[in-house]
Amino acid sequence: MALKLRPGVFDAETEYGIVLLDGDSGEYYDLNGTGALVLRTLMAGGTAGQAAQALTEEYGVSLDDATRDVRELLADLRSARLVEQ
Repeated sequence: MALKLRPGVFDAETEYGIVLLDGDSGEYYDLNGTGALVLRTLMAGGTAGQAAQALTEEYGVSLDDATRDVRELLADLRSARLVEQ
């Protein structure tokens, strides 16, 4: 699942994660460290399963919780039209 930012969406690393700016609407979205880890993993060509596994390793959460979090973040990013495959 090679995920990428939609044209017109810009990202910036912050001390706490990643900020996404939708240049078309002017809205910005702040991803915390867990969201940033998921987005980085997916944009690097990783799968949703690999992103969930990275969350379990980095934050010690259960795989079920991590899988749900990845699924929800992907749905939110798609709903906001910030990413494309």
